[in-house]
Amino acid sequence: MTALTVLMPGFEGTTLPEWLERRLREGLGGVCLFGTNVASRSQLRELTDAIHAANPHAIIAIDEEGGDVSRLYQAEGSPFPGNAVLGRLDDASLTERVAAQVGWELRAAGVDLTLAPDVDVNANPLNPVIGVRSFGADPELAGRHAAAWTRGVQGTGVAACAKHFPGHGDTAQDSHVALPTVSADAATVRARDLPPFSAAIEAGTETVMSSHILVPALDAADAATFSRPVLRGLLRDELGFDGVVVSDALDMKGASGRIGIPAAAVRALDGGCDLLCLGTRNTDEQVGQIAEAIDAAVASGALDAADLGAACARVERLGAALAGRRDGALPDGLAWGEVPGLSPRRLVDAFDVSAEASAAFTAAARVAWVRLEPAANIAVGESPWGPFAVGATPTATVGPEDDPAVAVSAVPDGSLVVVVGKDNHRHAFALAAIEAMRASHRTVVVDMGWPDASAGAADVCTFGASRVVGAALLELVGGR
Repeated sequence: MTALTVLMPGFEGTTLPEWLERRLREGLGGVCLFGTNVASRSQLRELTDAIHAANPHAIIAIDEEGGDVSRLYQAEGSPFPGNAVLGRLDDASLTERVAAQVGWELRAAGVDLTLAPDVDVNANPLNPVIGVRSFGADPELAGRHAAAWTRGVQGTGVAACAKHFPGHGDTAQDSHVALPTVSADAATVRARDLPPFSAAIEAGTETVMSSHILVPALDAADAATFSRPVLRGLLRDELGFDGVVVSDALDMKGASGRIGIPAAAVRALDGGCDLLCLGTRNTDEQVGQIAEAIDAAVASGALDAADLGAACARVERLGAALAGRRDGALPDGLAWGEVPGLSPRRLVDAFDVSAEASAAFTAAARVAWVRLEPAANIAVGESPWGPFAVGATPTATVGPEDDPAVAVSAVPDGSLVVVVGKDNHRHAFALAAIEAMRASHRTVVVDMGWPDASAGAADVCTFGASRVVGAALLELVGGR
């Protein structure tokens, strides 16, 4: 038993650093890859081969949700529609096919575990971090698609990870930068947030990810990642999950902001996590400090050696199982980024389009695109999005520091202005720009995030901003 077995750091660069190779040979349990680690398919495969050469049972994980959050396609935008679009289409067979395509591509890249699906029920339209990553606001629908996505990806030999337990959907803060609180009572949490996790568990998900959120109705003292009542009581004893519990990244403020990553690692293991995702830019020194903190906690009795041993055993079993699938055959002629039976035209059926917007698109002779550019969602990162990922050129771009009047003046006379943003209702600058554009030009407003119908900040809602959803929006507008 070694503390390294339960650690899954990230690193910077596109080749395996010497220190990480050494830690893998010493028994490091896994490596988490991010967009900065991916330059091309061939490079990624060389990297994963090098990791597995150093430790054949190391678990290589990546945040590939098949939508706005995509590491395989961070540089160009995802060819997959994302959960909210799939939920609105409500075709479980399509959801399963999308997940299978994601899985086969990950298998081809040498990745063992995708940190997906996101099965949170997005109950709060002000949620800054979940939104379109969710299948929807209805627990039954979210559960149906959570199970389908899990079956699809795991049918390829890649492990799924249902996240973020016990449910990050009813939050108005991002756990990357704060510790959000879910204030709902226990009955609401059980009826609303738990069903998709139960569905994913019944479908066989091999891992579940904890969330750095406080749910006082379940545990008034500790965030879920650190909570024995949440992870050991609810997830394991009540829901019957016996796989690997993966922590969300411990460099997030919701986990380590006040106590540091080494202390957060000890508390996560005590709470019930097995495999600790450490973050994106870890170093040899940091990994050593975390391992030392775990060993010291065991020596002092602050962490039960039996709990660490059980976590190591679960990680080792999963690593061995994944290694055994790695040499399985891939589909003949695997076409990257192509889902059988899915076209941009099909995705338009998931959009919410007002009658006025539809008529405006039909009548328009010329379209001027105006792009609203909020700060990137931390989970998504910097990535091309929407119609701008597939060739639409904005006449103007408006960000939080920009004067909307400049964008208004840049629009050619006689144009239909199509203003495109994400989560428009959450951004004061976006609302100001929409108001200014509507006052001066014929305008259709598109929200490619999770809309709030009461805000009046969208005429078209696409429920996702991946590249393929952008292509569908172009088709709706008429290809212009």
